[in-house]
Amino acid sequence: MAFESYRIDKMLNLEETIAASLFDGKTYPWEVLPDIEGFLIELGKTLPKDRFEEREEHIWIAKSAKIFDSAYIAGPCIVDEEAELRQCAFVRGKALIGKHCVVGNSCELKNVVLFNNCEVPHYNYVGDSVLGFHAHMGAGAITSNIKSDRTNVVLHDGTDTLATGYRKMGAILGDYVEVGCNSVLNPGTVVGPHTNIYPLSMVRGCVPAEHIYKDKDHVVPKTAR
Repeated sequence: MAFESYRIDKMLNLEETIAASLFDGKTYPWEVLPDIEGFLIELGKTLPKDRFEEREEHIWIAKSAKIFDSAYIAGPCIVDEEAELRQCAFVRGKALIGKHCVVGNSCELKNVVLFNNCEVPHYNYVGDSVLGFHAHMGAGAITSNIKSDRTNVVLHDGTDTLATGYRKMGAILGDYVEVGCNSVLNPGTVVGPHTNIYPLSMVRGCVPAEHIYKDKDHVVPKTAR
């Protein structure tokens, strides 16, 4: 079955996010994108007040999180425990930042779920995306979330296609994905768990788990290295 390997249960460890219930009743990770905003507002109301504080309307920050003074956060947003938002981090809203995550200098987030231990530490843009447990974006790597012709995003896995119905969709990264520096993940990119993307890559479509993406013509299993 096309796209079977990119189901939620094949891509993401739901024990590594406080947003696990966001994925209930859904098959693929990208199906959560329209629901992030409303989910965060409802989840935020339930967070324990001894561990979280609502600093502004619909902005919940764990008391153990480290937020630099120059970081900007718009709601709705939840920053989970031990996360770190560094200098000039720019959270445009609709963002869940998991435990021990790092959002670094001049990084921008919008309509995203970052699973625990995810790192976007240097000059990254991540929009309309889901990044799995321990996923890492190298310096300057970005998710491009809208096509130049503004038409809806269509996913591609070889010759198989799947219409998302979304005008904006960035990337879905499975657990432990490593994205090399200055790479561009084009709209509708899906990367399976434990896959590495070479630096300076332009990635389009689906990349299977446990592979190394060198370029579009050289995507090799890690066992073949």
